[in-house]
Order: sequence, then C-alpha cells, then structure tokens
Amino acid sequence: MTSESPPLPIAPETATSEVPKVYMRGIKSFVKRAGRMTAGQTKAVDVLGPQFLLPYQDELLDFKTVFPPLPGEPANAPHPVVLEIGFGMGEATAHIAGVMPETRFVCCEVHEPGVGALLKRIGEHDLHNIRICAHDAVEVIDHMLPLQSLDGVHIFFPDPWHKTKHNKRRLIQAPLIAKLAQRLKVGGYLHCATDWQPYAEQILEVLSAEPTLSNRAATAHPELLGYAPKPHYRPLTKFENRGIKLGHGVWDVVFERI
Repeated sequence: MTSESPPLPIAPETATSEVPKVYMRGIKSFVKRAGRMTAGQTKAVDVLGPQFLLPYQDELLDFKTVFPPLPGEPANAPHPVVLEIGFGMGEATAHIAGVMPETRFVCCEVHEPGVGALLKRIGEHDLHNIRICAHDAVEVIDHMLPLQSLDGVHIFFPDPWHKTKHNKRRLIQAPLIAKLAQRLKVGGYLHCATDWQPYAEQILEVLSAEPTLSNRAATAHPELLGYAPKPHYRPLTKFENRGIKLGHGVWDVVFERI
C-alpha cells in the first residue's frame, strides 16, 4: 500500500476518459504496456465507466453492493462470483459473461485500451455482470477480496516471459496461488490457460504443490497428464485459432479448492 488515497469513483456528471490510476509498490501482477485509446474506447470509459469501473479501495468488498439486483431479480438472489486477472482486450471476458449470465465477474486489468475495449463490449452486448478494477490484482486480492468469497478464478494467457532469466517474473507463482486458494470457497475452481508449454508445466507444478487445491482432471482425464479439456465457457480467440493452425498447443489447468 502507499500513503496516497485510492482513486475516487467517477461520478456521471464528471466522468472523463481517464481510467483510474494505479497505486502500488512491491510485486506487481503485470507489466504496464503502452497503448493509445481509440475514440470508441474513450467514449466507452466516459459513458459506461461510472457504472462498471470498480475503484480500488483498502477495504473488503460486499458483492451484493457491487452487483445490485437487476430489474425483476430477487434482492437476495445468490450469484457465483469469479475473479479474472488480466483480461487483455476483453474478448474472452465478454463472451464468458454472456454465456454465464448468472455469474458475476470482477476483472482486473491495468492496460487502459483493454479497459476501454471491454467497456465497449459491455455496451455492445448489453452485459450487466462485469465490474472492472483497473488496479494491480495482487493488491485487489490482498485488500478487497474476503476469504472464501470466490466461486472461481480465471487467468488466461498470462505473459509467459519466455527467457529463462525472466521466468521469475511470471504471474503464476506459489505465493499468489496461496492467496487465491484462501479466497476460493470450498469447491471453487482456479482455471489457468497458456499457449507456452514450459509455462504450462510450471503452472501445473505450482498448483499441484498447493495443499488446498486438487486437480480436477487428474482422475477424470488421466490421458491428458494433469491438464484439463478446454471448458465450454472459454472461447477460442483469434490469436488462439491462429496458433492452432500453426500447430501450437494450448493447455488448460483447472484445480478445485478442497
């Protein structure tokens, strides 16, 4: 944490195209990428940001407040909550939110064009079950997510950091997995996907070493050697389709909180 105050929510009458700033120190869950906002992304932040951007706060979230009942929905209707870390340009996120309308998604991403792109998709597809926190996921996990509050975690195609000397920068490391496991409900799942085999092997090793997680696929699909079939909700992205045509593999790893 820093001594600076977290960004305030954007009120509709004062909304700007600027995504809330990120304040942090220590280990980061990302590397900030350069990129320019398109006019459509900027407009999406202006128009939809006040409703769908979730400012960072140094206190635990109340998901019933974050996701108020939709019109015609009972006030206490139960909804699964899934955390997504690093959604890129939001293509897969919007698809999954559409095929899982009863699930609520808290999505962390600091790449401003990506935030704008997902907000634009939210408007285009009339989605109401997504909230975006433009902040470091590690601090969000530490300070905003109650223990045993999540039904799932999605981490799709994190930066593989191909060079051996950079492997230590990879997101999927034992300390992060321990934090996530603590915030999963019993029976909740952690789903990682990568198209880089050495990283897939590391992910499988790290998750297997976490004593509170169990490999869903180990007994159900022994032929996959610990990996999982692609779950129905995860779409094939354009990037992934291109890789498959070139003979590249994609590995899904799905573990369950026990």
